[in-house]
Amino acid sequence: MDKLSIRFGRKEDEPSLVNFFSEPGVLRWFPMCNQPEVQDSARVWFTYAPTKAVLTAVWDGIVCGTAVLYISPYQKTKHQCLFAIIVDQKYRGKGVGSRLLEELLHQAKARFSISLIHLEVYRGNPALSLYKRLGFTEYGCHKNYLKEADGTYLDKILMQKTL
Repeated sequence: MDKLSIRFGRKEDEPSLVNFFSEPGVLRWFPMCNQPEVQDSARVWFTYAPTKAVLTAVWDGIVCGTAVLYISPYQKTKHQCLFAIIVDQKYRGKGVGSRLLEELLHQAKARFSISLIHLEVYRGNPALSLYKRLGFTEYGCHKNYLKEADGTYLDKILMQKTL
């Protein structure tokens, strides 16, 4: 595991995120469906980098994952935040997602005083087991939230964890 390091994300990591989203089958688990939407999502993700709310996983010098805390600008909601995470398919199953998420949770509490963190995940996503293992619990479900090009629907599961 010494080949893996976690650092704060930088704007120059954005093309790696676009590449991760562009891997076959990945967009099934995200709400985007084309390159303009992917580009926009990556741009928004990295607008959080200057505040150190983006983390990047690097394996032996290669960017292999990233995660973001969508920090609220409003005082009444600063105690909670939504996050997103993605790991390059070639590096899944090697502990990258676990390390990245553990560090993200640490930063959420230590740097931003987050006490409640939540995520949105689509039913069937293999990352569900990671979230459950790290103590996230389901608190709601949006039935038929995502409609794929082939007409199938996916439920969006809402999960949270108290920090």
